[in-house]
Amino acid sequence: MENTVYTLIPPILALVMVLLTRRVILSLAVGSISAALLLADFQPTKALSIIGNTMIDLFISEGTLNTSKVYLLFFLLILGCITAFVTISGGSRAFGEWALKRVKTRTGAQLTAGILGIVIFIDDYFNSLAVGQISRPLTDRNRVSRAKLAYIIDSTAAPVCVISPISSWGAYIIAIMAPILAANSLDISGFTAFVQMIPLNFYVWASLLLVFFTSWKNINFGSMHIHEERARLTGVVMNPDKQAPGELKSDLPMSKHGSVYDLLVPIGSLVAGTVAAMLWTGSKAVEGQATVLQMFENTDVPTSLFYGGLFGLVVTALLFLRQVFVKKALRPGLGWMGIREGIQSMLPAVYILVCAWIIVDLVGALQTGAYLAGLVEKMELSADFIPFILFVIAGLMALSTGTSWGSFGILLPLAGDIVATMDSSLLLPSLAAVLAGAVFGDHCSPISDTTILSSTGAGCHHMDHVLTQLPYALVAACASSVGYLVLGFTNQVLLSFVAAAAVLFTVLIVVSLRQRSTELAMSDSLDNDF
Repeated sequence: MENTVYTLIPPILALVMVLLTRRVILSLAVGSISAALLLADFQPTKALSIIGNTMIDLFISEGTLNTSKVYLLFFLLILGCITAFVTISGGSRAFGEWALKRVKTRTGAQLTAGILGIVIFIDDYFNSLAVGQISRPLTDRNRVSRAKLAYIIDSTAAPVCVISPISSWGAYIIAIMAPILAANSLDISGFTAFVQMIPLNFYVWASLLLVFFTSWKNINFGSMHIHEERARLTGVVMNPDKQAPGELKSDLPMSKHGSVYDLLVPIGSLVAGTVAAMLWTGSKAVEGQATVLQMFENTDVPTSLFYGGLFGLVVTALLFLRQVFVKKALRPGLGWMGIREGIQSMLPAVYILVCAWIIVDLVGALQTGAYLAGLVEKMELSADFIPFILFVIAGLMALSTGTSWGSFGILLPLAGDIVATMDSSLLLPSLAAVLAGAVFGDHCSPISDTTILSSTGAGCHHMDHVLTQLPYALVAACASSVGYLVLGFTNQVLLSFVAAAAVLFTVLIVVSLRQRSTELAMSDSLDNDF
């Protein structure tokens, strides 16, 4: 069954189940079982064995601990503890009051979250969680829904990382591109090619424009309108009927002596500790004198997050102890409550992430990505369509496999081989289309770890985030598709960018007019009632 059309069944089944039932773990389990049955030739006992071995391999690989997975899960639990301690110390309350005096509108709160998403560009995991921790008190106070915050986080995390050479993403992509450029006899470095591809990543620019324009003009697509109206009118920022990962279940006691520094110092320590750990782990993997780019290229992100999280937790604990023993504002026993509540708040995210890893590994064993990549090679199309086709295929691959990095690893070399035999002038546009499509598919996929962590960082129910972000991602993808079609036929970057922007803003104008007419109709109805 490997590398055939049947390998599309598990991801499609999981996606359909998620959309119909809204139960993420159940849907991922059904998708995993179907994948295991395909791998086992429909032998139930063998399928159960495959699932069991996959679960073991997540944490133990070749007899050794798989630290990349374990450290990421520990980082989530540590982040939950930091959040609880910041709450108990009064940092979240103080920051909310401080921000409310300076950011007094819903628009300002959303734009602030978007700017933070761009500024914290080192890694998408860290971006998703850190921006959520900083922005949540601000957006909650200004009645911005958690679904909108999750969308802002997700649509600035991967898009910014994929065009930043000084990031874990940029370093990974540059390392993949170096042999592709050499094989095509291009006398430029991977770094130079990466920089030249930045303007060609239309999906990134469409996503960022959507984030800031919709926040500025309060334009809400689809079900996002329901979440935003509930938050605006009632102050209820999340669905009260659903449990959100990263959300503290209990009302923790708060110190009345907390200050803004009780939030900023822990977050700042988390950022500083993680960046320092990324540079340290990267330098250890490089022989001789290492440059900053080489450090990021070779960094161990999960390990860095774990060590950075520990550093942030120690600093947060010290601030808590200061409240206990210096200010006499808290009881020592609240420390255990903070640890317990912090860990419990992150358990839903842990469960979802583990289930997503299982189905991603099983789909990888089925070679779903290789099958989709093979479709590109079999298509006998004009070279003018290649950037557009690669964008679509990369989107489908990342959607079905839940990993943009895996899509990069498979499709970037394949794109280089295809373009080399057709039109070498389309090499960089084609590589950029792969990067853009993979980020698009990642945004749409409920099994993507970045999507899961974005909903966790925002404290939003996972499926609420997936369903509310989907229309925005599709609009950005439609605009990008037009851009890549124009680019393939004209090879004119500026014209292609203008074409994509024209489609994007046309959709925004239409949606804005429809939203305004709906609001006016509702207002007239209320007036008539009174």
